Amino acid sequence: MDEEQKIYNKPVKTRQRVVMATVFIVVALVVACVVMCLPLLIDKAAKEAIIKIPKNATRQMVSDSIAKYIDDDYAAKVMRMARLRGSEFGERHGAYLIEHGMTPLQAEHRLSHGAQHPVTVTVNGHKGINPLAKRLAAKLDFTADSLLNALDNEEMLAKYGLTPQQALALFPEDSYEVYWTASPESLIDKIGDNYLRIWNDERKEKAKNLGLSPAEVMIVASIVDEETNKADEKGKIGRLYINRLNKGMKLQADPTVKFALGDFSLRRIRKNHLSVNSPYNTYRNTGLPPGPIRTTSVATIDRILDSEPSDHIYMCAKEDFSGYHNFAASYSEHMANARKYQQALNKRGIK
Repeated sequence: MDEEQKIYNKPVKTRQRVVMATVFIVVALVVACVVMCLPLLIDKAAKEAIIKIPKNATRQMVSDSIAKYIDDDYAAKVMRMARLRGSEFGERHGAYLIEHGMTPLQAEHRLSHGAQHPVTVTVNGHKGINPLAKRLAAKLDFTADSLLNALDNEEMLAKYGLTPQQALALFPEDSYEVYWTASPESLIDKIGDNYLRIWNDERKEKAKNLGLSPAEVMIVASIVDEETNKADEKGKIGRLYINRLNKGMKLQADPTVKFALGDFSLRRIRKNHLSVNSPYNTYRNTGLPPGPIRTTSVATIDRILDSEPSDHIYMCAKEDFSGYHNFAASYSEHMANARKYQQALNKRGIK
């Protein structure tokens, strides 16, 4: 090979080496990208979780939440994707569902661009407005005090025929779907709509026939629910209290005394308990207490509205501790029932 040919071949070989080196680098970069990104595309969330992003949240705050409810490794991968895409979460205030089996790529997109997931709040067996407000505040992104302040608004509650003292009546026992970011006012509007649906014209007419307003039925129902767990007896007890109201008698309902004392654990109401100075003490005050003593159900409301007329004005727990009651129309009959129950209490050593 002459010198001229050798000189010509040198640039060709150099170009080949450059091309090969470039191809190697590209392949290496592709492999590196695949190694780095593949887990973001194929790894899956081990379980379902609702991730709550507070106002002005940082990536670290979101990462901590994912790590808490799923695991650290998955959280790191979601945040790696967030950095690659330049996603920030400061304006993503809300609750978002990461579904079981969702990849880090899908989870990051849900958290940065997806729609909020509703939160289910359940109203059931709350004894007083303060415990209810605390329970709802624990599920949603507002404070108990902010909800209590909203429920103290006379104009707002007047839309439902209620006063602030009757605010607990607005919360029939049910489950409600709302966004975690809901304000106290929007929550009240949603639950208030349900209250108005419950108190339709038919139920209002039944209440009117009993001489009661919807709010007053809710108060009676709250006492009945605290008196007994026996569904088949609730209408009978409700009618008894209505009979006492119509006669101008004090209700003398033990649950209202427990509420006034702030102690629902009392099993036996004694004479010293009856002296508590409270508008909820129906042994001292005639008529209904100012508001419900607990949340109540539509089922109890309907049992009272549809209850059979009776002449019962007294009741006493049955001495067999079955949870049922003995009913009486006369005081003498009632006292005989009461003695049987007190003897049973004494025999069991219940104070």
